[in-house]
Amino acid sequence: MAALMALSLLVAQVGQAAARVAPDSFADLAERVSPAVVNITTTTTIEAPTEPGPLVPRGSPFEDFFRDFGFPNGPQNRGPRRSNALGSGFVISEDGYIVTNNHVIEGADEISIEFFSGKRLDAKLIGTDPKTDIALLKVESDEPLPYVSFGNSDLARVGDWVLAVGNPLGQGFSVSAGIVSARNRELSGTYDDFIQTDAAINRGNSGGPLFNMDGQVIGVNTAILSPNGGSIGIGFSMASNVVSKVVEQLKEFGQTRRGWLGVRIQDVTPDVAEAMGLERAAGALVTDVPDGPAKDAGVMAGDVITAFDGVEVRDTRDLVRRVADAEVGKPATLVVLRDGKSQTLTVTLGRREEAEATEAPAAANPAVPSKKELLGMTLQVVTDDQRAELGLPPGTEGLVVVDLDETSEAYEKGLRPGDVVTEAGQQKVASIADLQARVDEAREAGRKSILLLIRRAGEPRFVALSVE
Repeated sequence: MAALMALSLLVAQVGQAAARVAPDSFADLAERVSPAVVNITTTTTIEAPTEPGPLVPRGSPFEDFFRDFGFPNGPQNRGPRRSNALGSGFVISEDGYIVTNNHVIEGADEISIEFFSGKRLDAKLIGTDPKTDIALLKVESDEPLPYVSFGNSDLARVGDWVLAVGNPLGQGFSVSAGIVSARNRELSGTYDDFIQTDAAINRGNSGGPLFNMDGQVIGVNTAILSPNGGSIGIGFSMASNVVSKVVEQLKEFGQTRRGWLGVRIQDVTPDVAEAMGLERAAGALVTDVPDGPAKDAGVMAGDVITAFDGVEVRDTRDLVRRVADAEVGKPATLVVLRDGKSQTLTVTLGRREEAEATEAPAAANPAVPSKKELLGMTLQVVTDDQRAELGLPPGTEGLVVVDLDETSEAYEKGLRPGDVVTEAGQQKVASIADLQARVDEAREAGRKSILLLIRRAGEPRFVALSVE
């Protein structure tokens, strides 16, 4: 038995050591996946500029120079010109579907695909998703094309080996190896889920694949962090579990079809959780419920969404992504905490793209005269004129913040003149007395803070302020 245990321990140690050792070579993997990786060349027609060129005296020796070589800053009597750009991509099906970045082909009049074999084909654009910077192309080929498949990016671990393949700096097919440096990076988009890697990624690699050691695509190389435009070992690939869903929708509809719940939400911070009497800071706090699916389902401002369609909601980003991935028109369940009790609601999701197309712009945010001071804020009861000026719905009651003590907690937490306090302790406030009463109640209940609902340019958010 002792010998068997020793052998098992030795095998485990050998396995762990093998996982830490670099591959002897990436050559077999590169040879296997390279036929599916493509170079992309785009051609765009740029209209001639309309600004006048520099004034050159007639007969001057510079006149011939500028006529022959063009004015540096003007139209120089030239017509439209052609501009070329380079990028990378990869084939995902034998019938010619190709994935790349949207920014590689955006605005292109012509798209040419060069394969590893040297073969060239023209591509047509099937659809794009600027939010994730993904585009889907299609080529027609007389013979089946070599292709690669998406892997499960959620299985990628920090420290795993990866291979980036593409067309860096227009130099043609190139391979670079590295590891997964970090996961779940956000850059600027709502649906960002980037894999960070130190595999060399440069201009021209955009749209190319990031492979795991099984030859599966776990990311689309999209961006680099660099002070000089070249690789410094910080590259970002959009995770395949995001990309594959986008690609499926582009292939089927030519555009994305993301689910839409119709709520404005914010994260539940520890101080907000304490003010609401929650056991932990998790879920998505509903700040407003405009007309839409959530309102029809009975969701209310102040609800904390703790689960969506049977899956726990960690925070607002988690909820947004889960709703976006859900099927449009599909009934889904929401578990919400309301007044300390859990409720289950059923909502039929709308389509985000349609909702965003009809959203009204926010109003301006002017300041108004001061009246009373409480919790470090100078407040005034909102008037009819101010409702319109501050972009508030007609009939909105509340207190306008007209000034703040810059050393106060309210200022530190982002409140500014022009904000409007409409609720305190999840009860409406229409006067200074109402707010004072809510503060007194919080103190009597032994709470350290009170939850305020703030509207700025009509947009709501919750803020917890200390009442001690």
